[in-house]
Amino acid sequence: SVQTVFGVAGVVGATVALPVVLGAAGFTAGGIAAGSLAAKMMSAAAIANGGGVAAGGAVAALQSIGAAGLSLGTTSAITAGSAVLGLLI
Repeated sequence: SVQTVFGVAGVVGATVALPVVLGAAGFTAGGIAAGSLAAKMMSAAAIANGGGVAAGGAVAALQSIGAAGLSLGTTSAITAGSAVLGLLI
C-alpha cells in the first residue's frame, strides 16, 4: 500500500539522516563539541553518574553514531525490520 511505501521510506530516510542530525547536535567525529546540546547532555550524564559518563549509556551510544555513523548491519536491520513492519500493518 501507499502507506507502507511512505512508512518504509520514512524510516530509511531517518536512518540516513540520523548521523547528520547528531552531528548538528554536537556529536561529531572529533568528539563532543563544546557548548553544544551534546555537551549539555554529557555534563548532565556525568553529574548523574557521579562524575563519569557511563559506557553503553545514551550519550555514549549517540557519540558513537555521531563519530562513526550507523554500521551497515544496523542500517540493514532497521531497514529490513521496517519493511516487515510495513507489511504487517
